[in-house]
Amino acid sequence: MNATHSGHRDAQASRRNRFHPMLKLWGWPAVLGLLSTSGLLSALVSDDWGDAWSWLALGVPVLVMAWYAWRR
Repeated sequence: MNATHSGHRDAQASRRNRFHPMLKLWGWPAVLGLLSTSGLLSALVSDDWGDAWSWLALGVPVLVMAWYAWRR
């Protein structure tokens, strides 16, 4: 019974290790892209809270890029 559980754990670890490099490379760019998309959509279709969210969601990626440019 232990060998079966060990094999199952090895398969899960292998699957996680296969996707980990992809998440490490594309995780934050995907988050920034989703923030930008939600900010653009919010600016187009809503008022009041949507305006505030659009400023925040569109400002964060700009601040991240400025921070990385400043470090170089």
